[in-house]
Amino acid sequence: MVDRLARAAEVGDTVTVGQLLAADAEADGVGRDGRTALDLAVHAGHTETVRVLLAAGADAQQKAGEYGETTPLCLAATYGYTAVAELLLDAGASTAAQGRMSYVPLVLAATAVKPGHLQTVDLLLRRGADINALMKGRTPLEWAATFGQVDMVNQLLARGATPTAKAVHEAHAGAERCPGAAEKYALVVEALRAAGIEG
Repeated sequence: MVDRLARAAEVGDTVTVGQLLAADAEADGVGRDGRTALDLAVHAGHTETVRVLLAAGADAQQKAGEYGETTPLCLAATYGYTAVAELLLDAGASTAAQGRMSYVPLVLAATAVKPGHLQTVDLLLRRGADINALMKGRTPLEWAATFGQVDMVNQLLARGATPTAKAVHEAHAGAERCPGAAEKYALVVEALRAAGIEG
């Protein structure tokens, strides 16, 4: 029954998920592939299926990912599934560093794709995420500067991120690594200087 639940969750078959849960399938049961229904539903971005699983008592802070290295909220942040992330937060998921790798959901939302997931970042900040939280020694702003994400840098600065000399250094280093992207890195440096950082 656990494997059937996991398969149904993975494809977003909310009706079958509800039927299996009503028949006493364990909401957090681990399938043959080592993943739970919630893990698979979040990974695929199936909002309604996630809602049903959480209502049945699935743990919003359980291990997730192919190797159990992350959490449902980190997955949602990585893929920019804002509605899914909101459900997980409502169910008690933490915005702090989490999982075996100490991932910070805000950093993942800000940097997982080139422009970042702006709406997911806004949600996490509204729900209390620390805008200056460190992941591997860098803040979300410093990570965004590293990748030359102009819009995300501007968004984080507008939301109160602390501009740092390290962010400027990361932008300069990025321009040296990727000369073809020098213009966007220059815009990042310009935004940081406008926020009061010299460099």
